[in-house]
Amino acid sequence: MRLYLLPFTVALASTTTSAFAPTFIKTSSRTTTAAAILATPLLLSPKFTPIRASSTSSHSYGSMTNTSLQSTSVGSGDNNTSPENNATCSDANDNNEPTTAMMVDKEYPGTAVLRMMAVRARVAELAAGDDLNGAWEDVRRKILWAGGLKDLPNARPGQGYTGHSFNDYNHVDLTTMNDQVSNNTNNGQVEGIAFGNRLGAGIRIASLPELGAGGSWSTCAMGCNKNPPQDVAHLQFRSRIAFKLVWVPNESYDTFVLVDDDGKLLARGTPSDGPGGLPPLRERQLNYRIMAGSKYSKEADKIASNV
Repeated sequence: MRLYLLPFTVALASTTTSAFAPTFIKTSSRTTTAAAILATPLLLSPKFTPIRASSTSSHSYGSMTNTSLQSTSVGSGDNNTSPENNATCSDANDNNEPTTAMMVDKEYPGTAVLRMMAVRARVAELAAGDDLNGAWEDVRRKILWAGGLKDLPNARPGQGYTGHSFNDYNHVDLTTMNDQVSNNTNNGQVEGIAFGNRLGAGIRIASLPELGAGGSWSTCAMGCNKNPPQDVAHLQFRSRIAFKLVWVPNESYDTFVLVDDDGKLLARGTPSDGPGGLPPLRERQLNYRIMAGSKYSKEADKIASNV
């Protein structure tokens, strides 16, 4: 069975780096196939090394699936590295099962890269319209949707509760992590975060499955102003962020930006019921303060300086 990689352009140029390497995995998920199409520019790049992987076991977690992989690297001399073979890739197994491509981040291997790209595609969809300028709670629900998270304001903390997501200064990193790291704990490597910080169950409950393999969560941003970032996403989960919400330090802190892992602008919004309908002013001010001076504050600083 061949996977035909179709040309597809997304506004995600920051992800087309040599940090990612493609892996070909067996799957029957249509949503993962769609995410693979988003990654076509990455797969066609000669900077990446193809790796073939076959599924050895699958464990269901509600609507999500955790697949253990057994991978074999293809040597640099293999013809699969040619542009032709990158364009149409055959499955190596005899079962004629469909394959899709999964990108592996060399620096942050816990990243669910295709899910991250699908999240950013949803953010681009919101940014193209007026969706981020409505009432704050409506805007927040749309941000959750873009990030692949359910709106679960009545769930118990630790069991999928997302009422705090993007509603305080700290839980503003939309992290897409693969299933193999979703149970990772904080063993003291992230300063200021509770020891343990067990998020796996909540991730599995709250993550929307249609964005592909892995899960989503609004992780704590504390420590992101260091270089490299020393926050929950990058240390506990060894994952990049799909986006981060940063409040703009204008007079009323009534505008926010969504930036990617490199600090590049993805979207901005000014909720119509601000500042009264927004998270408390102190939370918005602290949010900017923990980003100040880092790559993540630059776009917010630009907007503030032009006001």
